[in-house]
Amino acid sequence: ASDVYKRQDEKAPAPRVLAVDVAAADGSELELLMAMRDRVARAVADPNCAARDLAALTRRLREIVKDIDALILRAREEAVESDAPDEKWDAEVI
Repeated sequence: ASDVYKRQDEKAPAPRVLAVDVAAADGSELELLMAMRDRVARAVADPNCAARDLAALTRRLREIVKDIDALILRAREEAVESDAPDEKWDAEVI
């Protein structure tokens, strides 16, 4: 299973808060996406952000958030699948 999400009884380490360049070099996919989200969000919130850039930055921010949500959902689904016990082999079924 992915390290993004673990079972409730397992304490998964929280993703580190990293700068984009550090996350790109040394972070997980989730950490990189989170760093990108935070960087783009700061640009969107900046009152000096050029109006011509605001629409593209806002659109990219929404895409990154969707990517983060999809990554976490996929990891949760993988964790649930890996927790399911294997069925007992029964040769008579064949």
